[in-house]
Formats: sequence, C-alpha cells, structure tokens
Amino acid sequence: MHSNLAPAAELAAHRAPRFANESAEYARAREALLAEEIETRRHLGRLAAQLRELPQGPEIEEDYRFIDPNGAEVGLAEMFGGHDTLVIYHWMFGPDRERPCPMCTATIGSLNGNGRDIAQRVALAITGRSKVERQIAFAQERSWHNLRFFQSKGDYWALKIGGLDPDKGWEYPALLVLQREGDKIRLHWMGETNLQMADPGEDSRGAVEIQALWNVLDLTPEGRGTDWYPKLDYAPD
Repeated sequence: MHSNLAPAAELAAHRAPRFANESAEYARAREALLAEEIETRRHLGRLAAQLRELPQGPEIEEDYRFIDPNGAEVGLAEMFGGHDTLVIYHWMFGPDRERPCPMCTATIGSLNGNGRDIAQRVALAITGRSKVERQIAFAQERSWHNLRFFQSKGDYWALKIGGLDPDKGWEYPALLVLQREGDKIRLHWMGETNLQMADPGEDSRGAVEIQALWNVLDLTPEGRGTDWYPKLDYAPD
C-alpha cells in the first residue's frame, strides 16, 4: 500500500452531496463517516495485502476423498480443474439434517450469485457431508446453477477443517483457500475465528464478510439486528 496517502478527513472534505437540502448536522456526521469509510477501505486493502503475502502454508498430505457432481470419486487435486487456487466452503448439511443450515444457505446463495465470475479466476467448490445428490437437489430448489458440490467421503475432511465436533456431533461451517504447486497442495488461508474470539453481543465472525446479506443490512438504519437470522423459507408478504 502507498505510504504517502492524503489524510482520510482531507479526502472526505471533497464530498459533494446529491441532495442539497440536508441539515448541517447530517452533513457533518456524513463527512465524518465518509472519512471512516475511506480508512476502512485502506485497512481492507492492507488486510488483503497481508493475506496475499502469507508465507508458504502447510502441505496437505492426507488423501481426502470426495464424490463429485457426476458421482465419481475424486481427491483435492481434481477439484482445482485448470486453476492453481481452490476456494472451498464447507456447509452444515450433514446426513442427519432434514434441511441445511439457513446461515450456510445464505452464504452459498451469495457465492452462487458470483459463481461464474469467481470461476474465471479460481476454482470454487462446496463440500458437505450429505450425499452429493441431496446437495444438488437442494441447489436446484434454490436455483443455484453456478456452483460445484462435493460429498466428503466419511468424516475425515470435516473433522480436519473443524466442520464437525466429534464429541457433540455439532456441525460448523468452514472456509479455506488451497494452492497447488506441482503435485503438492498447500493451505494458503482458512477462517479461524471461533466462539472465544467473538466480541460481546455479537456472533463470532471473521473478516472480510463474504455474505452480501450482512453487507447490505449494515448499510441500513436498523443494521443486522440482534436476534434476526435468515431462514430457508419465509411467509408470504
């Protein structure tokens, strides 16, 4: 990142409001907020740079096996396709669940929306513990057409990435990025925020937020709320 950047407040002072009848109080508050937005943008840029510059990650030595959308058994290497980077989202949709996790569903809906765009740059895969046919059936129900679903064989994958508590049987989502170097596969990054890292009054969540739902709600006066979560189905308006 550049080290000779103008102060955020100085840039925010160039604000040209589109609606001229705003109050002086609103103008001051909006300009101060704009400065914070500029600082946040810069911080996200620094965060992204740090992420890109991570040292070489650990090699994935285990031969994890999956069932692909065509019913064939594959390993991680085959999931890369023609790319050297693979992004995996593991969702909470185990064989004991009647329906998948609503929060995971909202996240995957966001990924599906840009699935074709993402696939131009990196490989993207959704893994789950339920049979691949069951995952695809739900995807068709939601009109998801831009994602690839894989069934993890056994629970080895879910256990390794923290997607399953072996004692309680609880499922958790996981997001990770893998790199392929020749015949080796390495971990580049994975989400590691846990319950112990949550701030008071908030769910544990990492940064950067990849779900459009929360990004949009954060722009509104009501915000995310404190007790609202997405559902699989909603009553008609």
